[in-house]
Amino acid sequence: MNGKIIHTVCLLLSLCLLSFSNNQKQKPTNPGTVKITFKNTVKGNPLELNTGNYINPFGETYTVSKFKYYISNIFLVKGKVVSFSCEYPFEKPECYHLVDESKPESLQFSFPVIAGNYDSIRFMLGVDSLHNVSGAQTGALDPLNDMFWTWNSGYVMAKLEGKSPQSKIINNKLEFHIGGFMGEHNVLKNITLNFPQDKLLEVKEGKTTEIIIEADIDTWWQQPNEIKIAEHAVCSMPGALAKKIADNYCKMFRIKEIIN
Repeated sequence: MNGKIIHTVCLLLSLCLLSFSNNQKQKPTNPGTVKITFKNTVKGNPLELNTGNYINPFGETYTVSKFKYYISNIFLVKGKVVSFSCEYPFEKPECYHLVDESKPESLQFSFPVIAGNYDSIRFMLGVDSLHNVSGAQTGALDPLNDMFWTWNSGYVMAKLEGKSPQSKIINNKLEFHIGGFMGEHNVLKNITLNFPQDKLLEVKEGKTTEIIIEADIDTWWQQPNEIKIAEHAVCSMPGALAKKIADNYCKMFRIKEIIN
């Protein structure tokens, strides 16, 4: 009897130690808080939905009524040391953020990070392939957010809608719904932004540090690909055009400010 009791006690202790070990891996032991704020712009000027009038590099005018994109799988990097923004393997809804210009509360979010100095931030622009084939989900990945193609079983990684007199589509519609996660038409983009050498990110225990990231719509139109509204006013399915637009817009991000 005593042997069984000792065995049971040892088993329980082992389970407790395993649980503690897993929690230690998943949660920073001395966290600070990092807040990320996105500022959507056009040529450096604040984006104004519906009322702003803009000119692309080809002299075409347009307005914007919707602007959304997914940010996921965030890492902070110091040399070769990586700190995760959330628990591996990124299955929690809060690891996926839908930035929606029409919802101010979506333009910023916070997460715990191990205290220390960091020199860059990495994230994915879009939703990884696993979650594109995982069916209906919740939170930022909820299909009710109007960023999921039920007919194509995949997410719209970025969305830009508006109007342009150069558009040949009815009602001068401008509509870019960019998606695709397989093969040569994969539009998922891994973004790395280096912090200024004189302004590294300093995360302190119990303190909040803010990263302000600017996203400029003007990059959608060129470099490396010329996208003219008169020729391509609509893109609403995966393919070569979506890939070209994604190759352009992946360059829209830059570090605007670090507030330690």
